[in-house]
Amino acid sequence: MARMVAERSDAIASLAEVFREHGYEGASLALIGKATGLGKGSLYHFFPNGKEEMVRAVLADIEQWFEDSVYSPLRNGDDANAAIAAMLDETAKYFRSGKRVCLVGALAVANTRDLFAQAIRGYFVAWVDALQAALVRQGRDAAQARLLSEDAVLAIQGAIVLSRALDDPAVFQRAIDQLHARLAFDGKTLNENASGHGLP
Repeated sequence: MARMVAERSDAIASLAEVFREHGYEGASLALIGKATGLGKGSLYHFFPNGKEEMVRAVLADIEQWFEDSVYSPLRNGDDANAAIAAMLDETAKYFRSGKRVCLVGALAVANTRDLFAQAIRGYFVAWVDALQAALVRQGRDAAQARLLSEDAVLAIQGAIVLSRALDDPAVFQRAIDQLHARLAFDGKTLNENASGHGLP
């Protein structure tokens, strides 16, 4: 059942699910209207520039969620290990253990990528930068932290695709569990690395 839509922001969650399920090109106004409960006139009242404006509004909402729940804690948390663990847990919840499409990732590989290039790039850059900052606060070298951060985001995105392709949420959870182990870092590990022992 469509949610009651009294203002533009009320439609964002429904719009996001339509675009996740059908993509930009496949999300017809009929499908959007059914999901939001809005007629064509109301849709254009809230989003005068049509589907492009709808997607931009959804992307802005996604960006704000990740800023509040993922990026900011990674950048500013006192306990870097706790912030990284929380990032992984919040990400698993957000993507429903791999059952939910990453709309930004889907747009990144679609024909419409250039239309939303700035928002897509901003999403991934902000995530990698924020995670790198937390890894550096753990005591890691900046270059190593950068590579680990890129690998972690890549692992999460890849796990979403593979778990959906195999219809097996356990694939996604295994990737998250492996990242929990790989990104944890303590003083003992740091000292071993500094003296040339242990894995970087």
